[in-house]
Amino acid sequence: MNTNIKFSFLLLAFILSVFAPAQSARQIYIDTYDVVAMREMQTYKIPASITLAQGILESGNGQSKLSTKANNHFGIKCHDWKGPKVYHDDDKKNECFRKYKKADESYRDHSIFLTTRSRYAFLFDLKPDDYKGWAKGLQKAGYATSKTYAKLLIRIIEENNLQECDQKVLRGTEDWLSGTVVRISANNLKYIQLDEDQSLEDIAMEFDVKMNKLLSYNDLKWDDQVGANSKIYIQPKKSKGPVKTYVAKSGDSMHSISQEMGIKLESLYMRNKMKVGSQPKAGETVYLRGKK
Repeated sequence: MNTNIKFSFLLLAFILSVFAPAQSARQIYIDTYDVVAMREMQTYKIPASITLAQGILESGNGQSKLSTKANNHFGIKCHDWKGPKVYHDDDKKNECFRKYKKADESYRDHSIFLTTRSRYAFLFDLKPDDYKGWAKGLQKAGYATSKTYAKLLIRIIEENNLQECDQKVLRGTEDWLSGTVVRISANNLKYIQLDEDQSLEDIAMEFDVKMNKLLSYNDLKWDDQVGANSKIYIQPKKSKGPVKTYVAKSGDSMHSISQEMGIKLESLYMRNKMKVGSQPKAGETVYLRGKK
């Protein structure tokens, strides 16, 4: 190959690799919650496409303040809620919204919310894959105040082919549940959420990753205890996070922040000029990119 042509080819490849767009926030959201929505459809008969579209719209692809601070992906207000609450400006200032420990709880409460309120009862007479009927029905029943709510949901479903999720459930083969679901983190990394009956050894075997590497990817030691629903990466974390900073919450540790944001624990300590083993205080700003 001519030297100049070869150089031009390599330069073009480098430019494309640098400027190629990262996976969109919407696609990351879909990859993370599609199985959750399909499981809810299987149990509560709400189209998975509708659940996903509502989650995308109401949570801003999982990036709204309400979803990041309260794991509330569907904008459900307190009403008769007895659990934790947060206050957020919506139609009115300082309105009361439900707060959840994790996003999956928000999905389950969304299903319960729709199945236990009489104004949504007529929706369950529709065919389970009639996402257009559901979208129009939700707007008619007053789920949201927007006059274009149905059109927005339908557009999200069709632009992202979410109706295929409904068909996967209706086919009844449950092929979408076979094996461990691989998700994509905000830092564009592959991970799984550990089930109650899974161990790290199971994950290492299923994904053909040596156990010592799996531990290294997740900054874990052999004798560390890992609970159900833990985020386990099946590839190395990055030296930078997806955003510049993170505000520590009560109960956060440097390791939990490292896992949540997909950044190496060693890098996290170095960026924040903290002694290894020390932990952040609630409300403290933790730097994920750049240095403190």
